[in-house]
Amino acid sequence: MSTAPLDLAVDPARRAAHAAPAELPALAGFDWPALEAQLDESGFAMTPPLLSPAQCADVVDMFDDDARFRSTVVMARHAFGEGSYRYFADPLAPLVQSLRAALYPPIAAIASRWADRLGERRFPATLDALLAECAAVGQHKPTPLLLRYGPGGYNCLHQDVYGDLTFPLQFLIMLSRPDEDFTGGESVFVEQRPRQQSRPMVARPGLGQAVIFPVRHRPVPGTRGHRRVALRHGVSAVHSGERHVLGIIFHNAR
Repeated sequence: MSTAPLDLAVDPARRAAHAAPAELPALAGFDWPALEAQLDESGFAMTPPLLSPAQCADVVDMFDDDARFRSTVVMARHAFGEGSYRYFADPLAPLVQSLRAALYPPIAAIASRWADRLGERRFPATLDALLAECAAVGQHKPTPLLLRYGPGGYNCLHQDVYGDLTFPLQFLIMLSRPDEDFTGGESVFVEQRPRQQSRPMVARPGLGQAVIFPVRHRPVPGTRGHRRVALRHGVSAVHSGERHVLGIIFHNAR
């Protein structure tokens, strides 16, 4: 187990640096209207690189630091797939917290426009306000997570709901180099369209890129207005190497 928490406890300067917000310069160049158009057309959107290679490596290194996490799931034990993932504990690692707080306002605006189309509730403008609403319904546990897949690793199709209050969009950030650090391991999405066959989709984000996708459903125009179309996500089998991914989910869990 890492000794970092003890080091931080005895060194106030290191503790302050550890808690400092991380810089995310790539966010300034995001074309949010274009990303929203991708979401509306395809059901998911791929961003430009969000994290630098050094930032990706820093997050990968966190995986073996037990003190950063509140729980670990070995997928095979629950028939979820093959691989493991770890939920970050509060306080979140500075880079993870910065991502969650900075990504929330623009994605909340998109989520509220989706809600308007479906006649659902709108979402608050700040992450703190959303988390306060989560706390009011008993959802206190942070949900950002770090996933690791080795050869043969995969993730069954699922949805990340966690409680009665569900924010409708989430981010997957690729921390490994496809075809260099690992092969296979595509992100898979399946859209379950009413009275039609399901539609499969595959995304292959590069190092530092993020995929934005629905947690549970999205609005799709129909002959009588917009309808809810459910979506599940998973990961195809990794053929070789190790695949690391950071998941940024905005609502907390029970």
